[in-house]
Amino acid sequence: MASRYFIPGATTIGVVFKDGVILASEKRYAYGYFVLSRSVKKVFKITDTIGAACAGLVSDMQSIIQEVRANMKLHEFETGRPCSVRAVAKLTSQLLFYRRLFPLLTQTLVAGVDDEGPSLYVLDPLGSVIKDDYAVVGSGSEISIGVLEAEYKPGMSVEDSRNLVVKSMRAAMARDAASGDGIDILTITTEKSWEEYIPVR
Repeated sequence: MASRYFIPGATTIGVVFKDGVILASEKRYAYGYFVLSRSVKKVFKITDTIGAACAGLVSDMQSIIQEVRANMKLHEFETGRPCSVRAVAKLTSQLLFYRRLFPLLTQTLVAGVDDEGPSLYVLDPLGSVIKDDYAVVGSGSEISIGVLEAEYKPGMSVEDSRNLVVKSMRAAMARDAASGDGIDILTITTEKSWEEYIPVR
C-alpha cells in the first residue's frame, strides 16, 4: 500500500476545439513527497500538426516520443505521405503493447489535425487507444476532469478552450501536491501550431 505514494504524479490535459487541439501539462516532477524537478517538459511537438503529452516516468515519456518520431520518419520516407493523427496513435499503441510485460510507466495523449479534422486519442501503459473530445491523465486527473466536464462544449473557440484548460490545470495544481510549477501548452490548428509557457505556482 505504501508503494502507491512513490508513483510519479502529473496532470496532463488534451482538448479538441473547433479548429484544432490543445495539449497541456504542468512542469513539476515529484517522486513520493520529494520534488525532483520544477522544469520538466511533458508536452512534445512531434510534427507541425501532431503533438503528444504524457504523465508518468520522464525517462519513459522521452523514450516513447523518440521511438514514435523515428518510426514516423521511416513511414513517411517509405510511403511519401505524412502520418495521420490516428496512425501516430496506433503506432504509439503498438510500441506500448510490445513492452506490455515490462511496461513503460506513462499515460499518453496523442492529438493533432489532419485531413479528417482535429482529433485526440488517450493511451494507457498497455497500449489501449480511446478517441475522445477531451481527456485528463495523471495524479491530478480526478480534480481536473470535473472542471472540464462542467464547462466543455463541442465547437469551442481556441481562446475559450485555452482558458478552460488553464482553469482546469489550476484546479489540479491547487489540490494535487505532485502537480505545479507552471503550465506548458501546445496549440495546433488547421493553420499553424505554437507552444507557450504560463508561470503558475
